[in-house]
Amino acid sequence: MLTIRPAAERGHADHGWLQSWHSFSFADYHDPAHMGWGNLRVINEDFIAPRAGFPMHGHRDMEIVTYLLSGRLAHQDSMGHAVFIAPGEVQRMSAGRGVMHSEFSASDDTTHLLQIWILPNVRGLAPEYEQRAFADAEKRGRLCAIATPDGADGSLRMHADARLYAGLFDGPETATLALDPARKAYVHLVRGALRVNGQALQGGDAALLHGESRLSLDAGQDAEVLVFDLAP
Repeated sequence: MLTIRPAAERGHADHGWLQSWHSFSFADYHDPAHMGWGNLRVINEDFIAPRAGFPMHGHRDMEIVTYLLSGRLAHQDSMGHAVFIAPGEVQRMSAGRGVMHSEFSASDDTTHLLQIWILPNVRGLAPEYEQRAFADAEKRGRLCAIATPDGADGSLRMHADARLYAGLFDGPETATLALDPARKAYVHLVRGALRVNGQALQGGDAALLHGESRLSLDAGQDAEVLVFDLAP
């Protein structure tokens, strides 16, 4: 089973300094048909105005992955980190038994990012932080593991039964991924155009898969994509 979730059907919040598109129910956007997919709970596409952002606030028992697309993000947290995240970098924060953090655009231009929440498979852990740059060459024409339960192939290590891949596809570049039909998969097309198991997606669209044994990506046009292998 493959279901397309068009970009235009996502929830949208206009806060002036923040334009946010919600793939799943979040804050004031509530859609009982889109509460998450497997253990994937949130994908927010955020556009943050220069020097604006989220003041210090708390999270608990959530794996939070931030995927920076453009601009620059300043992050501070109660673990003592005060860092910047640049395009091509990915941040993983395990909220565990509780963490406070803030996020502000540290750019003269709009900061564009995806923030992803995945439910952990263990609760009450000590909070953790990790950050890494993934060069375009690592993602070009392939699915590069960027967050996994075991930190495989240099990926960030999540406390969740999920694997997150990123890829860049254009022209003849293709990729396949074996899937367990008992699990779920989710494909989020960040930009461009791409065909997923024969179905055409445009930037912001997603594909929800269940009962499938194979994922096939082709016909890319300046495409950047995230692929999730998820617990049922």
